[in-house]
Amino acid sequence: MRSIGSPAASPDPVRRSPHVMAHLRRGIALKFAAYRTAGIGAYVAFMGVLGPGLLAGLSDDDPAGITTYSVLGADHGYRLLWIIPASTALLVLFHLLAVRIGAGSGKGFVANIRERWGHGWGYFAVIGLLFANFGTICAEYAGISAAGSLVGIPSWVSAPIAGVLISLVVVLGSFHRVEGILLVVSSTLALYIVDGMLAAPDWSQVWHGALIPHLPVDQRGWIAIAATLGTTLAPWGLAFIQSYAVDKKIKVADLRWERIDVVIGSLLTGVIGLAIAVACAATLNRAGVQIVDARDAAAALRPLAGSFATVLFGAGLLGASLLAAAIVPLATAYSIAEGIGAPASLDLDSHHFQFFYAAFVGLTVAAVSVVSLPGLPLIPLIYLSQVVNAVLLPLHAFALLLLARDAAVIGAARPRPWVFTAGWASLALILACVGALAWSWLGSISGTAAP
Repeated sequence: MRSIGSPAASPDPVRRSPHVMAHLRRGIALKFAAYRTAGIGAYVAFMGVLGPGLLAGLSDDDPAGITTYSVLGADHGYRLLWIIPASTALLVLFHLLAVRIGAGSGKGFVANIRERWGHGWGYFAVIGLLFANFGTICAEYAGISAAGSLVGIPSWVSAPIAGVLISLVVVLGSFHRVEGILLVVSSTLALYIVDGMLAAPDWSQVWHGALIPHLPVDQRGWIAIAATLGTTLAPWGLAFIQSYAVDKKIKVADLRWERIDVVIGSLLTGVIGLAIAVACAATLNRAGVQIVDARDAAAALRPLAGSFATVLFGAGLLGASLLAAAIVPLATAYSIAEGIGAPASLDLDSHHFQFFYAAFVGLTVAAVSVVSLPGLPLIPLIYLSQVVNAVLLPLHAFALLLLARDAAVIGAARPRPWVFTAGWASLALILACVGALAWSWLGSISGTAAP
């Protein structure tokens, strides 16, 4: 009789599917899950869950986010800094909610929509996220091109090279390897903290503006508040963190450690966003300089804060763009695969066709092609995608709250009552900001149309 631990007792490797073999060879996340279940020490348990919160949070500081924070500081100085800590608090709440739903259900956001409300609503969620996310993916590669242009590299060179490298890492690497590379890239965002200090701001005004809310005095201020909230609480980020936590095998028992990961990631996101806004408030706002995008901010800093500050800003922009250029297509590929019921994982066997990888590569090629075309107006596409994001955000938050209340979906991971109270209050704030943004757009349209 063969012993249980003997090799002969294992199923024949030849009979195993390629997907199963890929997980056995490459599924290091499963090993961490086993360590957590075995009750190994706190450090190993935390390292086993580290990733979803950190990556989902820091990827919000993408080129669109950097531009938004830069405009907030350059146009409004220290007055509206409070919206960044407020948005960070909402980010913690909804990221924790998304991770909890993923851990309790074992499914990503679109997969839960599809199962709970039917295939039609699942397809609707996929189409909405795809339409909004594609413009954002183009914005990420536009950020890579902008960072390259600071040192004389044209967009038709920098964007394709970045697209090829990112695709190779995602398709050929294991979950653990991809996550490690993304975490290393995310560390470059710390350069913005240094940049904020080099700008020598008035720290008393920084604390006053960050902690005491002041209402905007004009239409542009309301737009800045709504844009900051929208760029921090991006729908693709909420979808990503849930699907990624499922891919990482986060369970209900791991939530106490995953909370730390989410809080750290969200707080770092807020600190970096605040540093960008402070750097621009202390330099560009003081000099009366207005900007359109993140490249303008980097170039304008040179005569005001020195060439080193410009280098740091450009390096941070490149790191943020590379991180988000991997995360946003991943979030979209997760959603597309979940919407059609296909496997969605970074540990799938790359030697056989996988719809998940095909969706990622297809999105990357399309975005790189758009950004590389000379003279193509990217701003309308990116602007339209942010409009769709603004519409999707309250819908996404509403769906998360409904899913979290459904015991059949979330099981033992159902949050405490105060979470729902905070969630509904946050949804009301989001709707108010989106409503203010819509009102300002309608006012600008009617003003333009008036004789």
